[in-house]
Amino acid sequence: MNAMVKKLSYLPTMELVFFRCAIASAIGFALLKKQQVSWIGTNRKLLFFRGLFGTVALYTFFLTLQKMPMGTAVAIQYLSPIFTTIFAVYILREKVKPIQWLFFLISFSGVLVIKGFDPRISAVMLAVGLLSSVFSALAYNMVRSLKQKEHPLVVVLHFQLFGAIVGAFFLAFEYKSPVSTDWIYIILIGIVTQLGQYYLTKSLQSEKIAKVSILNYLGIIYALFFGWWMFDEHQHLSTLFGILLVVGGVVVNILIANKKNSA
Repeated sequence: MNAMVKKLSYLPTMELVFFRCAIASAIGFALLKKQQVSWIGTNRKLLFFRGLFGTVALYTFFLTLQKMPMGTAVAIQYLSPIFTTIFAVYILREKVKPIQWLFFLISFSGVLVIKGFDPRISAVMLAVGLLSSVFSALAYNMVRSLKQKEHPLVVVLHFQLFGAIVGAFFLAFEYKSPVSTDWIYIILIGIVTQLGQYYLTKSLQSEKIAKVSILNYLGIIYALFFGWWMFDEHQHLSTLFGILLVVGGVVVNILIANKKNSA
């Protein structure tokens, strides 16, 4: 999905958000109808904020994909689990081990290394990337708050619907008509998004969360590869070191949190 969004960098960001969410919403409605589950939901306030936070996170992430090297944009987005944990302390009253704060700092230091040694990363785009991580974290906390309160597909659908509605509003002000193969990429963005969410959910239901969480960070390898292969993006050793700090700090935190939960 990330590679195809970057492939369509010449299209307005909110336009891609609209198409991504509209296609995914259609798939979501079909799945809910097949399972005979109402799409409306009962926790309207939480569902609204899940949609709002998720849409802002998606828009800002797509913007960084269009303006940054792909591997760097994905690495900064990987800070979201740290913000998720921090917000969970206040929203869900969860506890954080003191040692986890050390690895939080390590991850954030990785962002500073990336910014300091990569002239392609502007301060504005770095701020946008961090904003995306923050809003992703807020959205994840809404999802966790809705655990066992709403059907998972209902939670996903409300996010997609919110993005489609907001995206449609912005299309009235900025729209660039896709041409020829653009439509193939646009449709694939919606399809692979749903496939990714489906298989991630299935893996979480079939395997221990610790294993799945770590495997999810293989995405940075794919991002670096596709960035090099499709867009001729080359990373400095210092930038790769910064990415390693970001991912390493987050992964260790996940391991600590999972160890704490299994204790």
